[in-house]
Order: sequence, then C-alpha cells, then structure tokens
Amino acid sequence: MEVSNDSVIKKSKRLTSVVWNHFERVRKADTCYAVCVHCNKKLSGSSNSGTTHLRNHLMRCLKRSNFDVSQLLSAKRRKKDNTVTVANIGFDEAQGKEEYIKPTIIKYEPDLKKDEIINFGGRKFDQEKSRMDLARMIILHGYPLDMVEHVGFKVFVKNLQPLFEFVPNSGIEISCMEIYKREQEKVYNMINKLHGRINLSIERWSSAENSSHLCIAAHYIDEQWTLQKKILNFVTLDPSDTEDMLPEVIIKYLNEWDIDCKLFALTFDNFSVDDDITLRIKQQVSEKVPFLSTRQLLDIRSAAHLLNSMVQDAIDALHEAIQKIRESIGYIKSSQAVQEKFNEIAQQAGIDSQKALIPDFPVQWKSTYLMLETAVEYKTAFLLFQEQDLSYSYALTDEEWEWAASVTSYLKLFLEITNVFSGNLFPTANIYFPEICDIHIRLIDWCRSSDSFLSSVALKMKARFDKYWSKCSSALAVAAILDPRFKMKLVEYYYSQIYGSTALDRIKEVSDAVKELFDAYSICSTMVDQGSALPGSSLPCTSYDARDRLKGFDKFLHETSQSQSIASDLDKYLEEPIFPRSSDFNILNWWRVHMPRYPILSMMARDVLGTPMSTVAPELAFSTGGRVLDPTRASLNPDTRQALICSQDWLQNESGDLSPSSSQFALPLLIE
Repeated sequence: MEVSNDSVIKKSKRLTSVVWNHFERVRKADTCYAVCVHCNKKLSGSSNSGTTHLRNHLMRCLKRSNFDVSQLLSAKRRKKDNTVTVANIGFDEAQGKEEYIKPTIIKYEPDLKKDEIINFGGRKFDQEKSRMDLARMIILHGYPLDMVEHVGFKVFVKNLQPLFEFVPNSGIEISCMEIYKREQEKVYNMINKLHGRINLSIERWSSAENSSHLCIAAHYIDEQWTLQKKILNFVTLDPSDTEDMLPEVIIKYLNEWDIDCKLFALTFDNFSVDDDITLRIKQQVSEKVPFLSTRQLLDIRSAAHLLNSMVQDAIDALHEAIQKIRESIGYIKSSQAVQEKFNEIAQQAGIDSQKALIPDFPVQWKSTYLMLETAVEYKTAFLLFQEQDLSYSYALTDEEWEWAASVTSYLKLFLEITNVFSGNLFPTANIYFPEICDIHIRLIDWCRSSDSFLSSVALKMKARFDKYWSKCSSALAVAAILDPRFKMKLVEYYYSQIYGSTALDRIKEVSDAVKELFDAYSICSTMVDQGSALPGSSLPCTSYDARDRLKGFDKFLHETSQSQSIASDLDKYLEEPIFPRSSDFNILNWWRVHMPRYPILSMMARDVLGTPMSTVAPELAFSTGGRVLDPTRASLNPDTRQALICSQDWLQNESGDLSPSSSQFALPLLIE
C-alpha cells in the first residue's frame, strides 16, 4: 500500500514495544495508522489503541509466515529475574527435551489493563510432548483419530501455538500405540504383583458390519482392599472362528498376561454359553493350579443379563396389550382437544395421579415399565374414554388390563433389583444373593397363578432362572456367607423358603462348598509359608516344575495333620455373632481391618468378593439390546481398536475419572 501525502512519524521514545519493529506509524489528517511493513495492512496506530491488536496481526500475517517468532519477541528477554511473558516466550525447537521447564502457576488478576501481560515461568515449547498430550487426549475422551485433520481443530491450535507441527492421522495413531504399549506394561506389572487372584469377565460385542468382538476384563481387589476393573483385551473374532474355538481365544490372552495360574472365576454375559466351553477353560487352568479343582474355579453368568432376559419374556408375552397402550397414548396426544377431553374424564373418575402418559422407548425396558405403570393408574379413565369417543379404537379388554397390572408388578421387582445392581459402579459379590433369592421366591408364587396366561409367562421366566440358579447359586451363597452381617444365617433363611423340607440338604451343600474352598486356601497358605508359591500369588502355580513327583503331598499333609489351627480360622468366623446391619457398611473395609484375625479366610474373601456377578455397565442396565461398537471404532484395524479401548480404560482409572458420565467412555468410543 502506498501512503501518499501521509507524514511518517518518527518513532519516539514512547514507542518501545517490539511490535513497532514491524510497523510504520503514519498520520493522515487527525488519524494515526500503523502500517505493517510485511503486508502493508493499515491498523489503528493511536496511542490509545495499545499494541495488542498489532501483535495479534503479526501472529497471523501471511507475508511474515517465514519470520521467526523469536525475532519478534527477543527484545523482551532482558529481565533480571529471567521471567518472560506470554507474548514474548521464545520457542527454540532445537532445544533438547531435557531442557523443558515446567511452567509456574499463573495467578489470575481480573483488573489487568489491556496492554499488561501475564507472566509465566520460563519454558520452551516441546513438540514431542505436545504431540503425545494430543494423543493422550484423543484416547482419554474417545475422540476420532481424524480430528487432527479437521480444519477447525487446526485453526484453534495454530492460533494457540503457531509452532505446533501437525501430524497426519497415521502419525497420531502411532502416538496412541506408543501410549498403549507403555500403559500395557504398567498394567501387566501391577497385575502380576497382586497377592490376590484375578476374575475375568467376558462380554460379547457386535458392530454394524456384523463382526463379533470379545471384551475381556480383569476384576480384583487390590492390596488396599479396593475393587478394581481393567479391560485387558478387546478382541475382534475372525469370521471363520466357531463357538467351540472360544476357549482357545481366552486361554491365549490368559497366557499373554501370565494370569492363567492366577484365575479364580470366569463371568460370561450370556448365561446360555455352552458348559463344555467353560469346562475346557477350567480344565486347562486347573492343571496349573492343582489345589483348585474345576468345581472350585467359579463359572458365573451375569445376573443383570438374566434379569433383562426375563423382562423380555414378560414384555414379549404382553406384546399386544403394550402395543394398544402405545397407540392409545398416541391417539390421546394427537390433538389438544382430545388431550383436554381425556384429562377431564380422568378428573371426573377421581384420578389424581401426577404422572403423564408418555410413550415408551422400546429398547429401554424401564421406559416400557413406566408407561405401563402410568397406564394402569389411568385404567378407569381409559374405560370411560372409550365409551365417550367412538373414534378411539385401541381399547384394552378387561383381561388385558389384568395382565398388564400383573406384568407391571413383575417389572417393578426387576426394576428395583436392577437399581441395586447398577447403583454401585463396582458392586461386590455379596450383594447379589438376597436379591436373586427374592426373585426365586416370587417366581414360585407367580407360577401358581390360576390365570393360564400369567402362569405361562412365569413358567417361561422360571425355566430361564433355574438354569442360572443351578450354575451360580453356590457362588452367590458363598459370597453372602463372607458378609459378616449374614454368614450362614442368610442362607438358612432363604433356603428354608425356597426348598422347604429339603432345605437342610441344600444348606449342607453350601456349607461343604465353603469348607472345601477354605481348605484349598489353607493348603495354599502352607505352600506360601514354605516358599513354594510364586511371588505375588495367593495360590501356588506349579507350571514351572512339571517333574515334581510330590504335587499331592502338601494336600495329603494338610488333610492328615493333627493341627487344627488353620481350620479354626473359618470356624471362628462362623461361630462368632453376626455384625449388625447398617446402610453405610463397607464390607471391604471390614475385611481389611479383620485381616490379621482371619489371615486365611480374608485371602479367600478378597477373591470371592471381587468376583463380578454382573457384567452390564450401569448406563446400560435397562437395555434390551446387546453391546454395539460405534462405526468410527468399527472402521479401525483390530490392533488400533484394541489399543484405544484398553488404554482409554486404563487412563480413566489412573485419573480417577470413574463417574457415571465418564463411564460411557466419552463414548463415541462405545455405544449401545
């Protein structure tokens, strides 16, 4: 830009800012301008305008893009205290990483004047650290990898830090893999140093592309008696893999993590998993842990999945009535006049419910329950409404209303119990037994209904429940016995209602199972005292010495020993009075405090109480669908997908960000 007839003002002593090295101050009439020497752009140059707008222009000036920012800001580095300002930080990319200095904390001053500058402690820009921070952010919050290619992201970062060099999608993927490998090593070392044992949960996932995945997670109680969960693998199954190859897949990853000899329990989300599959896994594991038989290696099915399946049975049976209720609500809300007419009828019928008639969201059965519950309350209004509105054609019969009321009572019980299961992010195993027993007792009553429809629904649910109960009842009862508020008394209380005259035999089976498991831990304790167990393991692993001819000697020695000091650990616990019940009772804290008193039993309690009896995340507790991978993650290659999912879980645990909102994994990562 040519400036004609404009007088160039010589820089006076007042123009001390370094930005004036890149502007000429000119006056035209009564107005002062600052003209950029690089692009000739005119900006305000009056003394009242300050220099912030000039500095901002220089940071964006395309004609000055090859100009080193440090040249612009070098004049501001001459302070005796060696501090620099935000505007004059020198970024020297040639400096080594070891010269990176952590910035000092900035004190916010709300009354700073426009031209004043906030001071940082001295630091140099570190491209490598910034790149890894970006990768960590993407992992932690589940952002898509290609966000680094987004124009808006690039503009934001360039304005924030012009020296940051953008990396392509493939580059940030490499950084994410580096973080994954580093975090994986930390998790490996931590798990293998545990004194307790590991419980695994196995969850099936699917994707829109019809591919199948396994999410394998470790559950355990750490040395501070805190329940922990870590995703170990997110495995993409080969389409050619058949169901009977599942044991080999699971064993493979057990071996990779070196926890095959530390396994205590397996929990599957689908309670219809073939028993042969779990038996093959348990047989291979028990070869390395001879003191735990295949019967003592727990085989669990998810309680929450059981509830959802029984709920689906009830909803499917009532399908026609539920559909009529949906259409009735749609008709009533079709116009303001119809809505007002229905409300008037409800008032005349004396219905004072504050609940609104809202259609359900079918994949969330809780919403279906709430819709049914409200509709049943408005039953009288619906009956009167069908008499006064001849266009209304979705009326339920009296029989359907009775069925709807009964099924609603079923769903209410399942809702209450699901809330118990999902109310804690990591519930311990002891909470499940009384809830499952309550379902058992209610199912027995429902099956006795004189209504053939209701009894058929109840029988279908009970058949599903019985299969679960036959497999998991013993583990549920053992966990309840290890709750000092219950011990054997809770088993006796519920079994007398469930089994009647045969209750004593069933109670003895549970008592024998507890003693058998305790004996295994007692033998283990002997091995530990003799130094025969592997470091970090509460039970010995014998895979390192296949030629040991005396593998069974320690068990024989324990069984024939005259000393009763070890066995008295369990007896002492059961004979002492039960602990008073209270709402704020913390069972893990109780065992941590009483560990010196029950050294063997506390070791057993830590493993049993850490067993996952349910695998459904709290935010998906009422879902009738399966776990589905979102399209963004499904499009990644299997190794990258596993790295992002596992490392996100590890980083969230490390940061302590385990709130329900974050437990959705900031997911675009994982969705329903």
